[in-house]
Amino acid sequence: TSKRIPTVLFELIFCISVVQRIDPLINILFWLELITLSDREEIIKIIELFFETGKTKDLSVLKDIQLNDSLFSSFSDVPPHDLKDYKTSIALEELRFVSISDYDYEIVNPKISIFSDTAIVAFELIQKGMLVDNKAFTGEHITIEGRGTFVLWKKPTWKIIHIHLSKISN
Repeated sequence: TSKRIPTVLFELIFCISVVQRIDPLINILFWLELITLSDREEIIKIIELFFETGKTKDLSVLKDIQLNDSLFSSFSDVPPHDLKDYKTSIALEELRFVSISDYDYEIVNPKISIFSDTAIVAFELIQKGMLVDNKAFTGEHITIEGRGTFVLWKKPTWKIIHIHLSKISN
């Protein structure tokens, strides 16, 4: 049944095109763009959920949106500089998000490229907040301008499989 749905959909689009006197290929491309738009919306939502963790402090979200697999990797310009696995990445992300109070972020100029079941998201990023030192009871206001690249894999839902974050030097 699920294999028949695309055929029926294309037949329906073709019939609508004939009635509307529109080239069926143009109408099919229009509908495919709508389907892809749905993926784009889901992908950007996952990226936003990642950074929203800094606001909500709901760390469980990080495990929900990242693929717990040996294929997962991450790296950034924050030491240690090695390529990190899933477990280490989660631990460092949790530490980072709980260490910054009044956290806010802005994703700027996101570019989403989808290749079947893989997506690459590149963007600029502005992060702000108060870096808290709980031992010394001090804090420092920070603003970080950076950029990020996330790779997601649809298995069966979109999951982050690679993260690269870096600061833009001033």
